[in-house]
Amino acid sequence: MPFDPFTIDLPVREIIPAVREHLAAQNTLIVNAPPGAGKSTLLPLALLDEAWLKGQKIIMLEPRRLAARTIAERLAQLLGEEVGQTVGYRIRFENRISEKTRLEVVTEGILTRMLHSDNALKGVALVIFDEFHERSIHADVAMALCREAQAHQRPDLRILVMSATLNMPQLTRLLNAPAVESQGRQYPITVQYAGETDAQLLHEMTDRAIRKALQDQQGDVLVFLPGEQDIRKVEALLRRGLREVAIHPLYGMLPPGKQYAAIMPDRNGKRKVVLATSIAETSLTIEGVTVVIDTGFAKTQRFDPATGLSRLETVRISKDAADQRAGRAGRLGPGTCYRLWTEALHERLAPHRTPEIQEADLAPLVLDMAAWGISDIRALTWLTPPPKAALLYAQETLHQLNALENGRITAHGRKMHALPTHPRLAHMLLAAQESDHLALATDIAALLEERDPLPREAGIDLNLRIEALRRTRKEGLHQKRFSKIDKIAASYRRMFSLEPENTAVDPYETGVLLANCYPERIAYARPGNNAQFQLANGKYASAGHRDDLAHDPWLAIAHLHAGGDGPGRIFLASPLNPKDLAPLVKQKDVVNWDPEEGELTASRDMRIGSIVLQSKPLPEPDERFLIPAICETIKREGEDWLNFSDQVKQFQNRVLCLRKWHPTEGFPDISTPTLLMTCQEWLAYHLEDVQIGQDLLDIDLLPLLQNMLTREQRQRLEELAPATLTLPDGHALELYYPDNAQAPIMEVRLQDIFDWENNPTVDGGDVGVALHLLSPDLKPLKVVNSLHYFWAEEYRLMRGSLKARFPKVDWR
Repeated sequence: MPFDPFTIDLPVREIIPAVREHLAAQNTLIVNAPPGAGKSTLLPLALLDEAWLKGQKIIMLEPRRLAARTIAERLAQLLGEEVGQTVGYRIRFENRISEKTRLEVVTEGILTRMLHSDNALKGVALVIFDEFHERSIHADVAMALCREAQAHQRPDLRILVMSATLNMPQLTRLLNAPAVESQGRQYPITVQYAGETDAQLLHEMTDRAIRKALQDQQGDVLVFLPGEQDIRKVEALLRRGLREVAIHPLYGMLPPGKQYAAIMPDRNGKRKVVLATSIAETSLTIEGVTVVIDTGFAKTQRFDPATGLSRLETVRISKDAADQRAGRAGRLGPGTCYRLWTEALHERLAPHRTPEIQEADLAPLVLDMAAWGISDIRALTWLTPPPKAALLYAQETLHQLNALENGRITAHGRKMHALPTHPRLAHMLLAAQESDHLALATDIAALLEERDPLPREAGIDLNLRIEALRRTRKEGLHQKRFSKIDKIAASYRRMFSLEPENTAVDPYETGVLLANCYPERIAYARPGNNAQFQLANGKYASAGHRDDLAHDPWLAIAHLHAGGDGPGRIFLASPLNPKDLAPLVKQKDVVNWDPEEGELTASRDMRIGSIVLQSKPLPEPDERFLIPAICETIKREGEDWLNFSDQVKQFQNRVLCLRKWHPTEGFPDISTPTLLMTCQEWLAYHLEDVQIGQDLLDIDLLPLLQNMLTREQRQRLEELAPATLTLPDGHALELYYPDNAQAPIMEVRLQDIFDWENNPTVDGGDVGVALHLLSPDLKPLKVVNSLHYFWAEEYRLMRGSLKARFPKVDWR
């Protein structure tokens, strides 16, 4: 008997007829429904018997493993079946599907791999993108490939995009698709703002907020924290005196059993406090939660093409993420959300989160596209185009790993792509297979993919981790810090039909494998600089002076933290035997330009990347090499030799704002990393008369950047992100646009805005301007993100002191 979705009392059932009607008539649809409306459960089941399915499958993409498992279990439960029958799931290294499965819930890269094995997705009638607002890079890639399939091979392939917090007008325009909205049945949520947050005291403030909520409210408490370390610190504080409350961490690396314990009611009937990362923003329902405490922070990986490294940063969340988090309190009944920031700061938050594709390492994406046969990646129809600088860096990396040759995938690249891991690790595994060190490589790959199992005091030597893993495995010990690592290593061994090895490790073999994985991070000890190393990519990094590897002449570095203007910090590495580096040594004729003297010199070098092992001068090079040499200096030395004045930076930031706010209008990527990486494309014509570095600094960059915009784009820039705003009295005040497409800032005297009720806006009224209020003597008074709140709550508190200081001003 077919499943009847109308027997389940969830709000989304009201839009089921409209969803069925739209999908019967066209191939793309957007559904917007608040948390708890039932979109992830009722809608997929309601479509299982549609005529256009014709016996084919539905694939539903979930951004997180825990959500994929729990949703698949819930769907199967509604059908009265076990997981793996009509409904199943596939996640990395685990699947529960059978020949009967008609609805598959899959995670992240699984759908992309399905598209690569069959780019027409034969046997699939519908792809559902759930929680699409998270904008993971895997979801964006899968969306681009599905739309490519729709356009050229499968016009009958249907796409359903679902979320609670989508930018609906933008998405309907980008996808050229209709939208159906469910009003949902969100219970009322009382939002309380806790005031200014001191990031240094975040854990203590969170502890106090939790204790207050437990005292003032009923029900279980869900707390959003940036990362695992923050969770552990708050957990330690809570365990002092909270004996009648069950405390549960919830984060991605937690074993599945403990994740389930966090989302299910407590077995002993205790009130529950769940300390979670952003994993709990998704379509999970955590039983019993009526209170949310939101610290307002999240962890994100940001890739810097200038350093070739990703760094984990703690950032403020966006408004849509805050709404998503607050919604967790109102899924089962009326709830309360405590936000550990001010209402004024809330007005200043970015409306939507930054798509991962704008900040991620794009090497896996570039390899995916090359395997698909797409060389011009930016020609695809992207919801958010990948940044050009990050694409160029990814292409260089893949050429260095022999995955690409002249932009096309090689046979080695196809083998790399067939392995379900990052291209670097895939290259290392394949290289190890040829050198008979594959078992060691599987242990290394597993260790690099997971969190470091040893404390920082253990030092930076990766071999200590390998030895500890092998000792744990050999002795049959059950140490949770190694259990998941060993499980991943075992998955790799199964791919290659290997038995585990638990013998002693030759650290130099580890070094060679790491050098294959990260050739640009081969490092040579700098003479006279104890514990400092030069990397093959030209950067510098340091180890602790007391570390066992601090005095080794050569290292292969696996993990390091970029150091900004200073040297990076090494976290994981292995010693290297110089004899093993012979295959990596290249002879290269190099032309250098000295910006101080304006001289062009040439040499024949034996080098590993930027590490020069031997150099022989060559005759004075031809002047035709001058411009390429100048461009290499610009790429290498960044902003030092170009005049990125404040005026230029403001123009860049204005354009980058519109690039983010209006992704369909094609505003160019004129971010500094992209300009430096592509300088020969846009600057070469203006380098013909350059003799010394000062000539570079004399080049006016502003008109060159302005010419990168079309006439229509320049008009839109002045309309939506103007450099100044005109006051009612006719005075024009400058706007300052910060980095990262944040809202602009205006400095204005307080007495000049008494008639203003709200903050001025840009972007057609969608983005509020922050006001830096000044006193009559132009001294800073207050940063105001919400004038309405300022007049109602803050102005009366400061008016008395202002009257005393400036009696001639009419302080209303």
